[in-house]
Amino acid sequence: MEKTVLYQFLVQVPLAVAIWSVLLVLALTVLTVLVARPERERPDGDTAPAAPTAGELAEAEAADLRRYAEEVAVAAAGAAQTARRRREEWLAAQRDLERAWAAYDEAETAARRFAGAGALPPPRTPRTPAEYAARERHLHRAATAAHWRGELTLHQLGEVFGHRNGWDPRLHPVEQEVRLARVVRDSRHAEYRLAEERERAGWRDAELAAEAARTLAAEAYAAAARLRPLRVPVARPATVAAATRPVPARRWRPARVG
Repeated sequence: MEKTVLYQFLVQVPLAVAIWSVLLVLALTVLTVLVARPERERPDGDTAPAAPTAGELAEAEAADLRRYAEEVAVAAAGAAQTARRRREEWLAAQRDLERAWAAYDEAETAARRFAGAGALPPPRTPRTPAEYAARERHLHRAATAAHWRGELTLHQLGEVFGHRNGWDPRLHPVEQEVRLARVVRDSRHAEYRLAEERERAGWRDAELAAEAARTLAAEAYAAAARLRPLRVPVARPATVAAATRPVPARRWRPARVG
């Protein structure tokens, strides 16, 4: 029995050592191949990029020029639309200014008719409760009529009925008419001044928008001209044609009223 065990030990141990030696050699061989492989074969991502050719560079430059020309053309078309809108707004403000001046001129004429009334003594009337009630009714009717004509605001009408801000229902109807005419004139003058400021602001905005449209139109034309030698078609919006025609500023000059 002891001889059999000793025999198996002497036979199997060298065999196991030989097997492990072979496996160790194979492992070292594989490891050597894996380590040496990246040096012989580099991945595609690590390869040095090829230098672009002259044709590729020219094509890339043409694409950039075409993209820039299209963007400028779109911007010029938008600027032209903005300039037209600003011009229409200024024309509307100019019409409002003319209406405000006409209303003020009418109110000034009406107030001028009462210019000499203040120097005359008011007519003598009996100062009775019925007379004061009649004067108050006259004031309220005159103020209401002026409000419906657009000469007094709702706030001003409230001051008349509340007998505030100098409105005295005990005054003679002539004195009430004089004060009413002056208040209407002053209100019309204030409205005219506001309309004048809006018209001036509209004129400035229209001039700035027109100048921006002219600048972008010129830049769009220059960008398209740079593309012509390259023979690269550019898609230009139809509205750019209007943007490339600057609008003379003298046609937009407001005619000052008064």
